[in-house]
Amino acid sequence: MNIRNIAIIAHVDHGKTTLVDKILHATKVFRENQETGELIMDSNDLERERGITIFSKNAAVTYNDVKINVIDTPGHADFGGEVERVLKMADGVILLVDAFEGPMPQTRFVLQKALQLNLKPIVVINKVDKPNCRPDEVHDAVFELFFNLDATEEQLDFPTYYGSGKNGWFNDSLTPTDNIIPLLDGIIKHVPAPKVAEGPLQMQITSLDYSSFLGSIAIGKVSRGSIKENQQVVLMQADGTVRKLKVKELYVFEGMGKKKVAEVIAGDLCAVVGVEDFNIGDTIADAENPEALPVISVDEPTMNMLFSVNNSPFFGKDGKFVTSRHLRDRLMKETEKNLALRVSDSEDGDSLVVYGRGILHLGILIETMRREGYELTVGQPQVITKEIDGKKCEPYETLVVDVPQEFASKVIDLCTRRKGEMLVMETKGEMQHLEFDIPSRGLIGLRTQMLTATTGEAVMAHRFSEYKPWKGPIPGRNNGVLLSKFQDKTTGYSIDKLQDRGTFFVDPGEDVYAGQIIAEHIKPGDLVVNATEGKKLTNHRASGSDDATRIAPKTLMTLEECMEYIQFDECIEVTPNHIRMRKVILDEEERKKVAKQMNAAMA
Repeated sequence: MNIRNIAIIAHVDHGKTTLVDKILHATKVFRENQETGELIMDSNDLERERGITIFSKNAAVTYNDVKINVIDTPGHADFGGEVERVLKMADGVILLVDAFEGPMPQTRFVLQKALQLNLKPIVVINKVDKPNCRPDEVHDAVFELFFNLDATEEQLDFPTYYGSGKNGWFNDSLTPTDNIIPLLDGIIKHVPAPKVAEGPLQMQITSLDYSSFLGSIAIGKVSRGSIKENQQVVLMQADGTVRKLKVKELYVFEGMGKKKVAEVIAGDLCAVVGVEDFNIGDTIADAENPEALPVISVDEPTMNMLFSVNNSPFFGKDGKFVTSRHLRDRLMKETEKNLALRVSDSEDGDSLVVYGRGILHLGILIETMRREGYELTVGQPQVITKEIDGKKCEPYETLVVDVPQEFASKVIDLCTRRKGEMLVMETKGEMQHLEFDIPSRGLIGLRTQMLTATTGEAVMAHRFSEYKPWKGPIPGRNNGVLLSKFQDKTTGYSIDKLQDRGTFFVDPGEDVYAGQIIAEHIKPGDLVVNATEGKKLTNHRASGSDDATRIAPKTLMTLEECMEYIQFDECIEVTPNHIRMRKVILDEEERKKVAKQMNAAMA
C-alpha cells in the first residue's frame, strides 16, 4: 500500500485549516449534498470562537490509490509543543506562506523544527488573489529563510505552488485553475514514502485521544514491523519501566474518522486501544525483542503561574469542582497530553505552580477548566529565571510588529520603555516592519497597550530566542485600581458619583465583595471606595434629579487581558460564569500591615 504522511505548517492565519478543508473536499470525503461548513478541522468550541487552531488533528484521504495522512498543526508559538510532537509522524511538510505578508516569526519557528527532522518541504504561496500580493518577492524571502536556517542542498531545491485556498485552486505557476489537483499530484511526487526499517515492531506514541467507551487511545506512527489485533506487546517508558500489554483494537485514519483494522503495517499512522497509563513519547515494541525509540524532546517552558483554590467570599457558588484535590487531579491529567506543560507543588502545599510556554498557552488551559466547571484563583504570570555562569538570566523573545507608518514612533517608544532593543526597521509597502529583542517580562501587558496606541492596527508576533542577563525592573501599569469596601450589590447611584474617579469593570446591580477590583483609577495608587451605597430617600420628589444618572457601560476584559493587567499583589478569581480581579489579601487593614512590612524590609 502506498502511503504519504504530510504535516501542514505555517504562521497564524496563513490558511492551514482552510487548505485541509479543500483537500478533504477534492478527494470526495464528503457526499455531494453534505453540509460541512467551514474550517472543519477546528472542532473544539474555543478554536471556533477564536478562529485559531490549538490542538493538532489528523485526517486521511485517498487520491489515485495513494493514502495521504494529513496533519493540521497550530500556528502560535505557545502551542509549539503540539507542533514538535506531530512532526515526528510526518515524512514531508507543506509550508504555507501568505503572498502579501511573506515569512513571519512563526514560519521561521515551525520550519526550523521541520528542517532539523530532515523533512522534505513543499512551499505553497497562498492568497495570491489579494490585491497587494507580491508572490515573487515572497518566494525569494522564503528561499533566503531556508538558507539562513542552514537547509541542506536537497531541502533548498523545494518545489513551489501558488494559489488561493479561499477560491479553491493551487497550481505550480501563477495561472489560476479550478481545482487543487496539481498540489495533490505534487504531494505524491515530492513527499517520500515512509522509510521502513527491517526488524521487530516499533511505534512511538505521539498523541493521545480519549473515548468514554474505549478509555485511553494511543496514536502514533508505526516506524518498523507491523502491529496486529490481540498481539502481545510491551510498553517502554522514559523512566526505563517496561510493561507487558495486549492490543485490544486497532484503528487507522479514514477521512475525518477512524476505521477498525486487523493489522497496521510500518509507515502508517494508527490508534491503539488497550494501552493504559502511558505518556507521550513512550514506545510500543515487540514483546520478544523490545527496543525503545529516542524520547521526544520539547523546548522548555518560559512562564509560570500559581494556581490555587478559590478562597473568595463567593466560593462554591458557580463551580462543581472546587477543592485542591480536584484541581491537582485535573492539572496532572493535562500534563499527560500537553507536553510543554509542567506542574509542581508550591511552598504552602495548597497551591500548584504551573509552567507553560506563554500567556496564550496558560490562558487556554484556564479557559478550558472554567468551562468544565472548575473554580480556581490564578496569580500574576512570572517568567522563569535561570542562573548561567553565576549571573541571573531571563528569557528573551524576538518581537515582530507590522504597523502603519504614522504609528511607528509610538510602537518604538512602548518597546524601548520595556527594555526592548530594535534590531530591524524597514518599510514594506505602506507598513513599517519592526523587529525587537525584548525580555519576555516586557511582553506581559504589551499587547493591550500596543493595540490602544495604534488604534488596533498593529500586528504582533513573538517567539522565544534565548536566555540572557537580567535587564532590571520593568515599569508595570501606570494607574492604580479602585477596590470595593463592602460586600453587597453595586448601585447605579454610587457608581454614577464615582465615575470621575475611574473606568468601571462592573455594572450596577452586580455582586461585589471587599477587596475586589471594580475599576481602574485615573491616578497611580489604589483607592478603597463604597460602590454599594443606596440613595437616601425622602418623601419629597425633586423634578429631574433621578434621570440625571448616565452610567458608561463597563469595560469587558478577556481572561488573557486580566492576566496581563494584574500586579504581583493581585490575582484572578475564575469560575464558570465569572472572571473577577481582586487583591490577594482582601482585608484593607491587613494589606496596609503587609505593605508596611515590605517597605521596612526593602529599606
